[in-house]
Amino acid sequence: MTTSIGRRTSFLAASGNLLLWLIAAFHMLLLAALFVAFLAARPASAEDGACTGRNLTIDLQQSDPTRYAEAVREAEAVPNGKGIFWKIEKAGLAPSWLLGSMHVTDPRVLALPPRAKAAHDAADTIIIESDEILDARKATAALLARPELTMFTDGTTIDKLLSAEDYKRLEAGLKKRGIPLSAVSRMRPWMISSAVALPACELARKAKGVQFLDQKIATDAVAQGKQVKGLETLAEQIQAMADLPVEFHMKSLIETLELGDKMSDVVETMTDLYLSGDIGLTMPMLKTVTQANADEAGDYAAFEQRVILDRNKVMAERAAPILEGGNVFMAVGALHLPGQDGLIELLRRQGFTVTAVN
Repeated sequence: MTTSIGRRTSFLAASGNLLLWLIAAFHMLLLAALFVAFLAARPASAEDGACTGRNLTIDLQQSDPTRYAEAVREAEAVPNGKGIFWKIEKAGLAPSWLLGSMHVTDPRVLALPPRAKAAHDAADTIIIESDEILDARKATAALLARPELTMFTDGTTIDKLLSAEDYKRLEAGLKKRGIPLSAVSRMRPWMISSAVALPACELARKAKGVQFLDQKIATDAVAQGKQVKGLETLAEQIQAMADLPVEFHMKSLIETLELGDKMSDVVETMTDLYLSGDIGLTMPMLKTVTQANADEAGDYAAFEQRVILDRNKVMAERAAPILEGGNVFMAVGALHLPGQDGLIELLRRQGFTVTAVN
């Protein structure tokens, strides 16, 4: 007889490797977080605000300890895969600090670790991915300045790209989140995915005006009279996503629809791993519970290169001269940190000493 844990992991297994793109997007794209905030205009009920996801890591550890152990071994091989808070040092400079962020409004995430909060408050300069998130008009302008990157400008609508069945599922999924299909019918699939992938509780908090972590860090810094600098523009983030084939985005959108309410389990898993500092375990664990297949490995590799690795290089290059001033607090998506070509290793190659802070 199939257990509830078995049913949950089997359902996720059907979603394949492209689900990992959606998961990474929560970490990686400020623009996705902003876009959903723009759409979340309906009043949110108290019921909407209750998160119901389960941690799939715990489920897997209990139901299949062998597969769990394999994921842990893979994570242990990831350079700098443990920890979300790091100290950056160079001779003659006041220490700076690096926080891996998660672009969500979860109150557990918004509560900075005590040492990170103290470093933020004492810093002279705050670095975030894009300082445009401080100004709603700038953020909106970024969405509108290059309409061809976020919308179909040739008369295409999403119904022309989906089967009748998938179109109905999209309509129903948006309706559950209070978003009329007419509001997004000309938007590119990845923009729509960012709206339907969020759990109801996250969308409800955004509707109430709760800031996601990076926004809060930047807003608090401005209130304290600090200088806030961005490492990239929102237009550059849009371009990174637009560079991926539309077929890739369509498959991702369909898989989001198939996942449905189970996305709450995925986000809860990701959040728990973030809070425990197990960033290197995020992708191995989620690949394990989704049983990602080799046929889609190229799709994820393309996403990783364009949206993660290419942007890591840009962030490291632009952060370096700011860090040379010392006493900086930098916050970027947590999945930018680990790996041989992660931000931590790139900063070390620039002559900085970077060490984890417990």
